[in-house]
Amino acid sequence: MGAVEWSDWDGVLFDLDGVLTPTAEVHRRAWHELFARCLAEQWPDAAPYTEDDYFAHIDGLPRYDGVRRMLASRDITLPDGSPDDSPQAETVCGLGNRKNALFSQVLADDGVQPYPGSVQLLDQLADLPIALAVVSSSRNARAVLEAAGLTSRFTVVVDGQVAAEQGLAGKPAPDTFVAAAGQLDVPVARSIVVEDAISGVQAGRAGSFGRVIGVDRGVGHEALTRAGADVVVSDLVELVTAHGGGAR
Repeated sequence: MGAVEWSDWDGVLFDLDGVLTPTAEVHRRAWHELFARCLAEQWPDAAPYTEDDYFAHIDGLPRYDGVRRMLASRDITLPDGSPDDSPQAETVCGLGNRKNALFSQVLADDGVQPYPGSVQLLDQLADLPIALAVVSSSRNARAVLEAAGLTSRFTVVVDGQVAAEQGLAGKPAPDTFVAAAGQLDVPVARSIVVEDAISGVQAGRAGSFGRVIGVDRGVGHEALTRAGADVVVSDLVELVTAHGGGAR
């Protein structure tokens, strides 16, 4: 299962943050700023926030689910509130919106460049009769794609906003990936999921996709394999070949 023969497949469904762009780092910074401050100021008796919390409780999940999971890890409960809550509101949605404001500010200040290896793979796939989609839990996916100059590469984008509008369960449920495959008009069995988060890999496996590729940007090779990845790489350039066939 170590080779990817691209001509054997009809569709590739890419996660965005951490797979195509290094915006996972921006998300991590925003989450760290949010919870390091909240825990210290509002719940000083709780264990402080660490980077391990991001991978264990937040990575790959829809924003509000990440807030709930993180708070639950400290036995903290807040009312859900609603998505239009102020970022200052002491609700799950309020904290989620505060995190989004932090993310948006960093994105506006610093911009984003795609991973060079990911662009090389997209260049190779552009020459093949294979449909491409982005499937992201983030509601900022379209803004990130635009900032990274990748919008034209994809015919379908299923992000957190689309999921909310269509009532699709977020990762690790497979619903968003299945919806993207449907929009591309490709069978899930002939589609590849490319993910860097455990929850995303689990979603690909739960959806019975033909292959699930894990990209190790910090989660760990073994963790992605345990979650269900068939192939794990450190960078998508490892899947690029001169003749356009497989990577070993």
